[in-house]
Amino acid sequence: MRRNKGLLVLLALLSLLWGCKKPNQFVIKGKITHAEQKMIYLDELLVTSTKPVDSVKIDKKGKFKFKHTTSIPTFYLLKLSDSKFITLLVDSAETVSITADAVDFSTDYSIEGSEGSLLVQELNNKLNRTKQQLDSISSLFDFYQDSPDYTQIKAQLTESYNRIMQKQIDFSTDFIQKHPFSMASVLALYQKFDDNNYIIRDLQSLKVAASALKSFYPQSEHVKALYANTLKLMKDESTAKFKKFLEEKAENSPDIVLPAPNGKEIKLSSLRGKYVLVHFWSATDRGSRILNPLLVEVYSKYHRKGFEIYQVSVDKNRYEWLDAIDKDRLSWTNVGDMEGSRNAVIAYNIKEIPFNYLLDREGSVIAKNLKGPSLSTTLSKIFN
Repeated sequence: MRRNKGLLVLLALLSLLWGCKKPNQFVIKGKITHAEQKMIYLDELLVTSTKPVDSVKIDKKGKFKFKHTTSIPTFYLLKLSDSKFITLLVDSAETVSITADAVDFSTDYSIEGSEGSLLVQELNNKLNRTKQQLDSISSLFDFYQDSPDYTQIKAQLTESYNRIMQKQIDFSTDFIQKHPFSMASVLALYQKFDDNNYIIRDLQSLKVAASALKSFYPQSEHVKALYANTLKLMKDESTAKFKKFLEEKAENSPDIVLPAPNGKEIKLSSLRGKYVLVHFWSATDRGSRILNPLLVEVYSKYHRKGFEIYQVSVDKNRYEWLDAIDKDRLSWTNVGDMEGSRNAVIAYNIKEIPFNYLLDREGSVIAKNLKGPSLSTTLSKIFN
C-alpha cells in the first residue's frame, strides 16, 4: 500500500514537472469575439521582414493559445489577416492575455501580462491619434482653399498642424528617456509621421537608446540594426558638418600653387588621379617632426599604388625647411613660400599643425587630421 502511495506521489510530481513551462517559454492566449473557428497567426517581426512562427484555429468560444520560446524581448505580430494585426513585445516566461473583437482587432484590444506589449500599445495608440488629428487638419486645407480668408486660415491651420506634430515628437522623445532599456524604444525610434518623416530626428536620443539597449541586448538583431544605423547617422552628420565647413570656408578642395625647394611652382591639382594627403607642417614644430617618420613609412608602402603626399610648409626660414626635408628624408612633393604659405592656410582653415586632409582621386576631401594609427588604417582600407 505504501509502495502504491509512493508511486502515486512520484507520478504526480512528474506530471507537475511535465506540465510546467519550458525554460524561456512564453504563452500568448486570449479571446476574440466574431472570429470563432477562424485561423490566427503568430509571426516574428524581423528587421526588414516577418517570419511565420505558428498558427492555430480559434475555438467555438473564441479562445486561442500559442506557446513559444525566446531568450530576449522579441517583437511579434498576432494576425487575423495581413491588414488586421497586433504588434506585441514578448519576453521569456510571460503569459500574455489578449481580449479583442475581430472587427476592430488592430486598434481596440486589451492586454495583460506583458509590460513590453503594453508600451507598444501606448506608442501605437498615441501615433494613431496624432495621425487622425493631422489628417483632419489636412482636409481643412482643401475645404477652405477657395475662401477669401484662406491666407489667414492657412496660417492658423499650419500652426495647429505643427503644434500637433511637436506634441508627438515631445511624447516620443520623453518615452525613450523614460524607457531607455526597453525594446519598445526601438519601435519609438522607427515610427514615422509618413513614409518620409521619422518622428524622432534627434541624434542624441538615438545615441542614448542605441547605447543602452546594446549593453542589455547585444544579441538582438533589432538592436544591432539600430546601433549600426546610429553609427552611420553620426558619421553622416560629421561628414555633412565638414562639407558645410568646406562650402563656407573654401572649395572642396581648393587648389594650391606653391614653389618647391628648386623654386618651381607645383599645383596641388597636378596630382589628380591619385589619393593625396595634403599635409601642413613646420620644420620647427616638434609634433610635425615626430609625425614625419610615419609619413615616410606609409609613403614607401602605398606610393606605387597611387598615394601621394603634398606637404605644405608654414615656415619662414628656408634653411630650416630644407634641412628638415633632408634629415627626415622627405622624398615627396614639398612646397612653401617661406612666408607661412598664408593663402593655403586660410583656404584650408588651418588652426594647428600638423594637420592634413586626405583627397580622393577626384580631389574631394574624404578624411581629415589623420595621425598615427588612423592614417595607416585609412590607407590600408583604401589600397588593400
